[in-house]
Amino acid sequence: MNFRQPRERDVDVNLTPLIDVVFLLLIFFMVSTTFVKESKIDLTLPQASEDVREDDFARIEVAVDREGEVFVDEKALVNTQVETIRQALAAARPEGEAQPVVIISADAAAAYQRVVDVMDAARQAGLNRITFPTRARAEDR
Repeated sequence: MNFRQPRERDVDVNLTPLIDVVFLLLIFFMVSTTFVKESKIDLTLPQASEDVREDDFARIEVAVDREGEVFVDEKALVNTQVETIRQALAAARPEGEAQPVVIISADAAAAYQRVVDVMDAARQAGLNRITFPTRARAEDR
């Protein structure tokens, strides 16, 4: 009896399903990814040549509290829409004063969007001089 010797079979790993799964995952992540375009504001800040006293300029004081309410010269506004803030800033602008300083005092817990709305309203009202008061740290005193 002549029995044939069993052939040794080559073991193959079929990579086709693995490649299919990898491409499906790649397509899934490409489709589900959101691309965020970050924007930045390029500023060239002026250098002060000498100290300028605050009292030399007319001022409009704007306050934003932690709830997001806006006050122009200590008067609460009806709503916080940009148009309402712009009208209040235009009404608070002193007569004959070319460029008063807008002082925006915002609570540390206030939403930044509300401060941006105030800045946008000031720009629309033609008020380009904006400042933010700060408080000195306890260890600096």
